[in-house]
Amino acid sequence: MKPAVLKKTAQVTVLMLIISVLVPVLAFAASGFKDLKYSSDGTVTGVVYSDVYDVNAQVYAYDPSGNRVAVTNVTYDTYDEVNKLYIYKPFTVTAGVYDSVYLHGLYVNGKEVTGAVYAQVNRDKGDGSNPGGGSTCCSGGGGGGGIWGSEIINVNSDGSVDADQLKNSFKSNDKVTLKLSGDIALIPAKALVDYVTDSKKTLVIVNDKGAYIIPLNALKLQDLASKLSVTTDELKVKVTIAKASDTTKDGVDKAAKALGGTVASNAVDFDIVGLGKDQQTAALDLGNNYISRILPLSKAVDSSKATGVLYNPTTGKLSFVPAVFSSTDGKSEATLKRNGSSIYAVIELDKTFSDINGHWAESYIKLLANKLVVDGVTDTTFQPERNITRAEFAALVVRALGLDTNSGSSTFKDVAASDWYASVVAAAANAKLVDGYEDGTFRPNATINREELAAMVVRALNYAGAKPDVSADKQTQLLAKFKDASKIVWAKNEIAAAIDAGIIDGMTDDTLGARDTATRAQSATMLKRLLSKASFINN
Repeated sequence: MKPAVLKKTAQVTVLMLIISVLVPVLAFAASGFKDLKYSSDGTVTGVVYSDVYDVNAQVYAYDPSGNRVAVTNVTYDTYDEVNKLYIYKPFTVTAGVYDSVYLHGLYVNGKEVTGAVYAQVNRDKGDGSNPGGGSTCCSGGGGGGGIWGSEIINVNSDGSVDADQLKNSFKSNDKVTLKLSGDIALIPAKALVDYVTDSKKTLVIVNDKGAYIIPLNALKLQDLASKLSVTTDELKVKVTIAKASDTTKDGVDKAAKALGGTVASNAVDFDIVGLGKDQQTAALDLGNNYISRILPLSKAVDSSKATGVLYNPTTGKLSFVPAVFSSTDGKSEATLKRNGSSIYAVIELDKTFSDINGHWAESYIKLLANKLVVDGVTDTTFQPERNITRAEFAALVVRALGLDTNSGSSTFKDVAASDWYASVVAAAANAKLVDGYEDGTFRPNATINREELAAMVVRALNYAGAKPDVSADKQTQLLAKFKDASKIVWAKNEIAAAIDAGIIDGMTDDTLGARDTATRAQSATMLKRLLSKASFINN
């Protein structure tokens, strides 16, 4: 049995069953441990033996959840002629303070040898309760860095990460976790460069303020090195997870209060930059790769009233960040998804409008108002049946995706830099969410129809990596039941994809109304479905 396939929900139970069954069978395994002692300070001492000899041998230590927490080198001592085993000198490894930990060995040059085994060792708590000891179990299955295929590397407060250790960890693990004792990690790019084309490789960086989950294929290391005029061997990726300053915290509190909300987390600065010579930095371009950040919450929240937010210190404003909420073992957290660095927090709102009571889209409008995606026409009214313009809907889609509106400028000749919508139209165009007309205009104040609405939402799904593939045959099948499908001018595939994704319904059972002007209520409904389909919200 390979421990890496054990279900997370039954980790310790299954492992202990295996221990109890297999100890007699494996008493004469090719590798083993003896004289194990787990001290109250978190150090484990003992001796490993094996029928394998090598000067570059190691023993790995794992926490009760199966994460590798330490590695120690062991040195050959003597040969047991009777049992034909190599005995290694006593080792000491700092495993951390748990009720028990697991040791695994023998490894040679980071590779598990045939016959490697696990041993459980219980910590001496100073109360006479079953200290030390150790049961040997579970013949090694190879390939996994941790009991369940994960690995933890502890990072000192200066943030330095050993390149060879990290590179070797990724050789045998798809996920590696850097556990920070401070706020930063200085990650050598040369440890990652061989894995950036592997979609399975993920780097997790965690401290008590939160965590980053970074797919390595989102890191454009060569581009980052070029920006800094260094090689990837010289480049470091600096990751920061730091509690925001008191001034920033006060700003977040003030901004939330102005919206009628309350703050449900710390404000945390999540940042990733390239670090070159002389401490020069360059921002990491993530493209449309949404990186997850986990933010601990100060209390349980209602996911329909809570939202992730980005705080802009310059404007003092909060804006929506895609976020899903969860609670496990009494601990609540938010997973925020965005393709940029910033100061993030979670707030709660309970917003409604007097003119949506009983409206068919009431729940969608309230949800998106609490997420800061839609606004009212006034503080108390939404006007759900009012038509919406192309610029207004572009602004809503840009907001729903959490896009940066501070870079780039519009190239449409009827969008002036001074127009309120100039930055959002530019952001939408840069993300390929909108097209202009053949005459070079965008026509921002023209009302948008359902065909244009569906097309923009499907392009947003594509940007978020959640667009369904619709073949020509499936397109024909999806549109066949609508007797007015022939009235679709140019967006048949987009409308078919929107139907397939559950984004759009017919106006009736057999009519689409593709050329009908869209309302604010219809816009809110499509946006809500977009966010759900992209897993950007819970609901």
